[in-house]
Amino acid sequence: MNDGIINDWRPEDPSFWEQTGKKIAWRTLAITTIALVFAFATWFVMSAIVVRLPGIGFKFTEMQLFWLAAMPGLAGGTLRLVNMFLIPIYGTRKVVSVATLAKVLPCVGLGFAIMNPQTPFWVFLLLAFLVGHGGGTFSSYMPSTSLFFPKRFLGTALGIQAGIGNFGVSMAQFVTPWIITFAVAGSLFGGPQTFVKAGRESAMWLQNAVFWYVPFLLLTAMAAWWMLRSVPVKASFREQLDIFGNKHTYFCTITYVMTFGAFSGLAAAFPLLIRTVYGHFPNPPDPLKYAFLGPLIGSAMRVVAGPLTDKWGGAIFTQLCGVGLIVCAGILGFGGLLTPTSPEQFTPFLWVMLAMFFFTGIGNAATFRQYPVIFSHSPRQGAGVIGFTAAIAAYGPFLFSLLIGWSKTATGSARPFFSGLMVYCVLATVVNWWFYARRRAEKPS
Repeated sequence: MNDGIINDWRPEDPSFWEQTGKKIAWRTLAITTIALVFAFATWFVMSAIVVRLPGIGFKFTEMQLFWLAAMPGLAGGTLRLVNMFLIPIYGTRKVVSVATLAKVLPCVGLGFAIMNPQTPFWVFLLLAFLVGHGGGTFSSYMPSTSLFFPKRFLGTALGIQAGIGNFGVSMAQFVTPWIITFAVAGSLFGGPQTFVKAGRESAMWLQNAVFWYVPFLLLTAMAAWWMLRSVPVKASFREQLDIFGNKHTYFCTITYVMTFGAFSGLAAAFPLLIRTVYGHFPNPPDPLKYAFLGPLIGSAMRVVAGPLTDKWGGAIFTQLCGVGLIVCAGILGFGGLLTPTSPEQFTPFLWVMLAMFFFTGIGNAATFRQYPVIFSHSPRQGAGVIGFTAAIAAYGPFLFSLLIGWSKTATGSARPFFSGLMVYCVLATVVNWWFYARRRAEKPS
């Protein structure tokens, strides 16, 4: 090995895989998956924080709160367009180590901003964009994993990494309500704020929501530097642009926006959606009590469905995802659950939302099985397409949060947004069926 680069890498050779490759591949998967968990957690931490900011004295409007929830998505998508090129240039070891370490700064900055109720909106907007760096790294971690495993294990390996990595979304929304209720490290993380809800006051350490990630990010960065290696796959920026000459790059992007774009977008907007749709009723539901359930279900299904796609192919499961999302979006758009007249409607609303996360989880696993098969002629191109599709789909939190906010501001309801989502899912499902799922499809996968 030279500077952490493995000189000989032949995962498709059964003898090499059993004797050498398997151990390195699974170790790499374990470390990069841990790094991805914290990447997703920091990417989505703003969605858990914004619902608490008004209660501790910040005077942001509803649309400003949706902007704060949206900005990490803008950063995640934009930075994925950069990350998709990094692995063939710098290698797994350097990319994962540096990317993990880089997440420390925005976490520290956001923690200090929370402690000062005079912090202007533009500062929060900038910090929300910077924590979105966690979403950007997905487009380097996943292509890296696709290079370490033989094709027969890609659905399982990518399903495990993406599925467990996505648990970071639930972790951010599940841990936040608990960790902000006490002084984690005495006065080291600062004093409490006074949180006011329904006229009742309580102490809250909202800065804990980001400060607690810092030591784990530092430890993960060190582990990545010491234990990771890079495979000998090299390509310049110009060489990697060849994926854009293939029409399937764009068809795969359409289907992945439906699967991961919907997962990430709904995960970012879910807490605010609960607050703005059902928050006007007496004793309204606490958004963070329920919001983590959606990403948790979606992430779990991604892990569960991964081995199933290795056995039966990914296209059929992407088709199932599309049909499920069409039905759920139709129920939300036309079933009155977004314009409730009674708090009892929250229960069916919650179940439909959780069903959407269920189907996106299946679709996420399926698409990552499909793409290496569709581009089986070139593993490097397959990795590049994974990075590019993930980059475009990562705009989901940005687009979903802004469009839901606009829909509610302009019409008083999120119904137009979910109607539009249903139309898009019809388009993506037709594309998947025609090119990949039907009998005699051009690229059965």
